Amino acid sequence: MILKNLSLINYKNFEAQTFEFDPNINCFTGHNGVGKTNALDAIYHLSFGKSYFNPITGQNIRHGEEFFVVEGQYVKAERPEKIVVSAKKNLKKVIKRNGKAYTKFSDHIGFLPLVMISPADRDLIVEGSETRRKFMDGVISQGNSHYLKDILAYGKILVQRNSLLKYFAVNHAWNKDTLAVYDLQLSELGERIHKSRTEFLKEFTPIFLEKYAAISSGNETVGLEYKSQLEEGEMVTLLQQNVNKDKMSQYTSIGTHKDDLLFSIDTHPIKKFGSQGQQKSFLIALKLAQFDFIKNVHKVHPILLLDDIFDKLDEERVAHIIKLVDDENFGQLFISDTHADRTEAVVKKVSQSYKFFKL
Repeated sequence: MILKNLSLINYKNFEAQTFEFDPNINCFTGHNGVGKTNALDAIYHLSFGKSYFNPITGQNIRHGEEFFVVEGQYVKAERPEKIVVSAKKNLKKVIKRNGKAYTKFSDHIGFLPLVMISPADRDLIVEGSETRRKFMDGVISQGNSHYLKDILAYGKILVQRNSLLKYFAVNHAWNKDTLAVYDLQLSELGERIHKSRTEFLKEFTPIFLEKYAAISSGNETVGLEYKSQLEEGEMVTLLQQNVNKDKMSQYTSIGTHKDDLLFSIDTHPIKKFGSQGQQKSFLIALKLAQFDFIKNVHKVHPILLLDDIFDKLDEERVAHIIKLVDDENFGQLFISDTHADRTEAVVKKVSQSYKFFKL
């Protein structure tokens, strides 16, 4: 799968810009604030229908303008594909494939597999469990549309159950039979989600460990651990056991919406015991494992976006990453960096064609 060209109108800091890409490596260079990351984010937008950094659609429209348009011309399975994402202020965003608008945005997820590595990924380590759940859900959903539907349905029912708990509290009422209906629906979805996440981690973790060992020269031991309340029993039973707690808090305290993915280095939490370099290596290994996992599912190389990848990494680790990219034949690669000379020196070591865009 190749992105041949990208056209932007009123997207973030771009008024009107068109890029013609190399099928292998493309590098955006320039000072901070000129739009390198925005160009990568536009490519991400075409795959996921939203920004990697700011999911609020209106805030991706260029200041002072009323709309934006992002258009990409692809070749996938030797067929041309045209994807357009457009939005006007105060109106619903539109995603079109070959001129036909999607009724459900979720139907587009997974069609253009993509992995982005960015300094913003540090949120996976420093933020709460929701960020790590979204990472798991994003990886699984790109290759499993049924899982994505389960996640969306679970979210809707969870909101409804929480609203019911609040209604009971405000009206000094209680109806266990009505709550039981939500418990059953939530539990059926939760059990499927838990099973999918468990199976995903079994396949994903060995890939991740291999990637980290390659990047770090095997000097540290890292780990991933899936933590879920559903390990303690069936979800419907756990909901019933915690009903008084939920009644008091007006919130559903049990379920896969409380799951977490624990990151460790030498058996300790990487958030507290990992250096900046180790944390970034951990995140890059996580994303390279995501790349391999999606590649195995789709039987196609995802597009790989490396945003400011060389920041805070020593030369040895950068060299390992570039070697991985070259050896693994990653397909189409997009890189952003403030130092054009540094980037060119690195990509020259890779036996693939490349193109530079000075912004």
